[in-house]
Amino acid sequence: MERETRKKIIELVKSEVVPAVGCTEPVAVALCVAKATETLGCMPETIEVLLSANILKNAMGVGIPGTGMIGLPIAIALGASVGKSEYGLEVLKDVTPSAVEDGKKYIAENRIAVKLKKDAPDKLYIEVIASSGNNHAKAVICGGHSNFIHVSKNEDVILDIPVTCENDDESQNDWLNMAMVYEFATTAPLEEIDFINEARVLNENAANESLHGNYGHSLGKALSRPLGRGIMGDTIFSHILSATACACDARMAGAMIPVMSNSGSGNQGICATLPVVKFAMENHNTDEELTRALMLSHLTAIYVKQSLGKLSALCGCVVASTGSSCGITYLMGGTYEQVTFAVKNMIANLTGMICDGAKPSCALKLASGVSTAVLSAMLAIQGECVTSVEGIIDDSVDKSIHNLTKIGKDAMDETDKYVLDIMVGKKGK
Repeated sequence: MERETRKKIIELVKSEVVPAVGCTEPVAVALCVAKATETLGCMPETIEVLLSANILKNAMGVGIPGTGMIGLPIAIALGASVGKSEYGLEVLKDVTPSAVEDGKKYIAENRIAVKLKKDAPDKLYIEVIASSGNNHAKAVICGGHSNFIHVSKNEDVILDIPVTCENDDESQNDWLNMAMVYEFATTAPLEEIDFINEARVLNENAANESLHGNYGHSLGKALSRPLGRGIMGDTIFSHILSATACACDARMAGAMIPVMSNSGSGNQGICATLPVVKFAMENHNTDEELTRALMLSHLTAIYVKQSLGKLSALCGCVVASTGSSCGITYLMGGTYEQVTFAVKNMIANLTGMICDGAKPSCALKLASGVSTAVLSAMLAIQGECVTSVEGIIDDSVDKSIHNLTKIGKDAMDETDKYVLDIMVGKKGK
C-alpha cells in the first residue's frame, strides 16, 4: 500500500478513535454548551438546547460521569459551569461534588430548556443558545460529536461552516473498501499503527473499574460470578462477554473513567476492542498480532460507519462487533477471504437490531453482538459463510455492508420515529 494512502487511513482512524468520558451524546451536548458559555463570557442566565431526535434519544437515559444522575439537564448545567471545550469529549472531566450541587440548583431554577429540532439537517445535531442580559452566544455541532459548524456572539459570527454533514451516499469515502481495510491492518509498518493499543489500555481499565462497584445492571459481574461461570463456563467466550459487558456497565452508569471511542461512540470503542484483546490474551497471540487485529477491528467499524452515519436506528454494537469478529478471525489465523466470511455472517444475523437510546441495558446488546462475533468467526475459520442466496447477503462483502447500512440508515427511519415516540411518551410516568 502506498505511503500516502496509509497516511490518509491513519488520519481517519486517529480522528474516529478518541478518548471520551461518559456517553458521547450527552457529553457532546455538554461540549456544545461549554463552547457557547465560553463565547458568551459568563455563566448563562438561561440555556436553550435544540437537538435532533437521535441525540435526544441517546441522551435521555444514561448516567452522567461524576454526578450519580441521569439525563441531559445535569450535563448541560455542568457543561456551562465547569466544562472546557478544549477537552473535547472529555469536557466533563473536571466535575466535582460541589459543581454537581450547583448544577442541581441551576436545574431547579428552571434555567434550562431542551427542545426537539424537527428540521435538523443531520441525525447528529446540537444547537445551544446561552443568554445573559442582552447578550447571547450560539454554538452548533453537526455531523460529528465534536464537529462545530457555527459559533457566534450576538451579531458577531466567529465560525460558520455550510451544513454538509449529512452523508447521503458513500461518495465521500468511496476510496475505502474492505480489501484496503484488511491490507492496511495486516501490512502497515507496526510503528505506524501501534497507537491503536491505547484503546486496549483505556477500555481494559474501564472493565476492571466495573468490578469494584455495582454499575448499571452489573451484567459483567454477573457473568464472572460463580453462578455465571457455572452456566457459561470459565472459558475464553465467557471472559470476552464479561469484560465487554463490564466496561459498558461502568460507562453507561456514569463512571468517571475515560474509554476509547470509535466513530463517536464509547460503547462501539469498547465492543471493537475488548473481545479482540481477551481472545488474543487467551489464544497466546503475539503483541504484533494483537495490534494488527485491533486495527482491523476498529478500521472495519469505521468503514461501516462511514456509510451508515454516526447515529442511526441501527444499534452501533452491530457495527463494532462486526469489527471485533474480523479481529478475532485474524487472530485465529484467518485469511482475507475468511475475514469477509465473518462480516457476512454478522450481517446475516444482527441486521435490524434497534437502537433505543444509550442506557445501562446497552450492556445486554453488546453481549449479544460480541457473542455473535465469536460464533461468526468460528464459522468463518471453518470456511462457512452465509451465501448470496440467503437474505440481504451479496457475493461482494462491500455490497453486503452497504445493504446493511442502507437498511440501518434509510429503511429503519420510521422505526426510529416510533422508538422516540415511545421513549418520550413514557417520560415522567
